[in-house]
Amino acid sequence: MSEDQVTETAASSSKGRPAKKDVKANFFARIALFIRQIIGELKKVVAPTRKELINYTLVVLVFVGIMMIIVSLLDLGFGTAVSWIFGGSVPTDS
Repeated sequence: MSEDQVTETAASSSKGRPAKKDVKANFFARIALFIRQIIGELKKVVAPTRKELINYTLVVLVFVGIMMIIVSLLDLGFGTAVSWIFGGSVPTDS
């Protein structure tokens, strides 16, 4: 590739501080631009099919169930260990 075909990059052309924008759009123009960008992004969203939605729901439910089992076992184990270390007897009133 010859040198005249290579374009100058922003990093190599930078000489000090970047130039400020000459004109800043007014408040309402910025709000309108923001809303147009939101609408543009929402048009890119793809809704899952029914089969995908059911699959995702089942994956989440199975994951939550597994996490519940793990947390319950840890709770039971730590409770038993604390009861064993500190003596599990309940004080009685005489």
